[in-house]
Amino acid sequence: MSRFDHPVDDELWSAIGDPIRRRMLDLLLAEGGGTATALSQRLPVTRQAIAKHLAVLDRAGLVHSAPAGRERRYSVDEDRLSLAVSQFSSVAAAWDARLRRIKDIAEAIQRARNEKE
Repeated sequence: MSRFDHPVDDELWSAIGDPIRRRMLDLLLAEGGGTATALSQRLPVTRQAIAKHLAVLDRAGLVHSAPAGRERRYSVDEDRLSLAVSQFSSVAAAWDARLRRIKDIAEAIQRARNEKE
């Protein structure tokens, strides 16, 4: 395993890959949690869609819920979100290194062509 090969949690990345779910996480973080009803009032999707998105986030471990009257109150699991950020940073660093290598190879090819001329 190279220094850039780190296990990536596909379920976690899939959960935060959706823009509505990312916006939900932003709102929950900013407001210290919230209910499906409150989220549906702030987002351009139905409450039923919000519930489905929350289920995906819950399965990925990104949110936890607790009873709050007739509803459930959701909050972000910041440790799990930190893991996602860490994995993203690791993948980004790996791609930066790959792109630098590609650039170096392309520049070496160009220099070799220029020397032949």
